[in-house]
Amino acid sequence: MTHTTSNPKIHEGRNLKRFREMLSIKQDALAFELGEDWNQQKISLLEQKEKIDSDILEQVAAILKIPAEAIRNFDEEKAINIIANTFQEFHDQSGGVNFQPTYNINPIEKWMEALEENKRLNAELLKAKDDTIRMLEKLIVNK
Repeated sequence: MTHTTSNPKIHEGRNLKRFREMLSIKQDALAFELGEDWNQQKISLLEQKEKIDSDILEQVAAILKIPAEAIRNFDEEKAINIIANTFQEFHDQSGGVNFQPTYNINPIEKWMEALEENKRLNAELLKAKDDTIRMLEKLIVNK
């Protein structure tokens, strides 16, 4: 059963590749999940197809854990427009609202906290070691 998209600009194979790469999944890994009939070269050919068979698209989407509709309907041009418009809105100062967040994190303070935690954990380890040695000494004396 072959699926046809209503938007001729949408290239399902390219969309599949984009999602696969965003999820850091190699072609070999995807081929392995699809079964014995698949290999890296076959995935590469699949990603070159403008339209992908609906059954295969559903299987791939399930493996990637994304809706098949995301692959079918992802339109790069629309996504770029949304990102561009969102970027413009966040940097438009006409509303008087500053959308740039302020982070009050002092990296040196965080580093010092981590060092103190490290010291505390080392002290606990030394105490546990000393307790173990005392217990073993008692066992040896009582023998």
